[in-house]
Amino acid sequence: MSGLDDIDNKILRTLSRDGRISNTNLADKVGLSPSACLRRVQALEKSGVIKGYRAVLDKEAMDMGFVAYVLVGLSNHSKSAQEEFERAMQRAPEVQECHNTAGVTEYLLRVEVSNLPAYKLFHTEILGTLPQVSAITTYVVMGSPKDERR
Repeated sequence: MSGLDDIDNKILRTLSRDGRISNTNLADKVGLSPSACLRRVQALEKSGVIKGYRAVLDKEAMDMGFVAYVLVGLSNHSKSAQEEFERAMQRAPEVQECHNTAGVTEYLLRVEVSNLPAYKLFHTEILGTLPQVSAITTYVVMGSPKDERR
């Protein structure tokens, strides 16, 4: 969907902060009638601008409060090596995000586990066993003063 206007952008900002807001409250916030607001939301969903809705989970309450960003360098830069690495990351439940990046290393991962020993196990038993991985650099998150996913 191209040509989003100011009202569409207000709808999207509001829904990204509160996906469970009622249509009536959303309409009030963006200055539309409930029926016009619902039509716009449905059009945004149909066009794929709104891909879905999700629950935001408290990872610490789930004993998944250890977060690390991991830079991964590959020894082999072939398409097949990248695809194999990406498949391995898809299978790893610890990996919440996997990004192919430009720069010194090929991948940036966001890993969430319960604690440091659990991360060490992931580092050793998953990343450390992949033949195409040549470098691993870990950045442990000590706090997140801004994280709009949570």
